[in-house]
Amino acid sequence: MSSTSDMTDVFAISGSALKAQDQRMKVIAENIANAGNTGTTPGGKPYQRQTITFKNEFDKALGAYKVKVVGVQADKSDFIKKYDPTHPAADAQGYVLTPNVNPLVETMDMSEAGRAYQANLDVIAASRTMLMKTISLLQ
Repeated sequence: MSSTSDMTDVFAISGSALKAQDQRMKVIAENIANAGNTGTTPGGKPYQRQTITFKNEFDKALGAYKVKVVGVQADKSDFIKKYDPTHPAADAQGYVLTPNVNPLVETMDMSEAGRAYQANLDVIAASRTMLMKTISLLQ
């Protein structure tokens, strides 16, 4: 990095990644919070796990790729059937559809998102330190 604008570009790039990982954590939190939410009527649908997708997007002003959230969509994997004939959402055979949320998968995703978030914070901190050293040399 040879100029102050290059350093601020780093902040913008890492900032886009922080925003994306923040949105990812919100989706994970929603999945975990709703992991036990079944339907309320016989054969009713439970909560459906959500997934988030990202893409790299070229920012012409920066001359670099930033992270952008493409969207949040429903996970199309099958719901889990559990036998519980006393549940209000049980079908005629006594089975209840439960969410397609796997707490282990959500925990792994949360850990990965946290590491990515921290890595981008580290990039910002290192860039800030470099910028401050450059400014002190120029004084």
